[in-house]
Amino acid sequence: MSDENITVGSANVQLGAGFADQAKAQIRAAAEKYLGDLTMASVHVTREGTSFRCSVHMQMGGIKMMSGAAQAKEVPLAFRGALAKVEKQLRRTKRELREDKPRPGADGL
Repeated sequence: MSDENITVGSANVQLGAGFADQAKAQIRAAAEKYLGDLTMASVHVTREGTSFRCSVHMQMGGIKMMSGAAQAKEVPLAFRGALAKVEKQLRRTKRELREDKPRPGADGL
């Protein structure tokens, strides 16, 4: 998993290098925790009135794109909220993919 797969950006908000590094580290940690095979991830921040809106998109292996967005007064808070939503989707997907879970129709009926 390299940083080339992870993009952090904004069209109208100045994001410091510290935020970009922190966001990439948190995305890598979430990817390793849940499914491990990060294909692509992106973070985009926009300003909406007096607050910031952050959207996070993650593609893991052959699984569909996971997306989350959050709004907060500060960029790091908005990012954490959006990442938490994506992590919840990853957690549920991992649970569905577990082999110990019985699947309907798996017994051939």
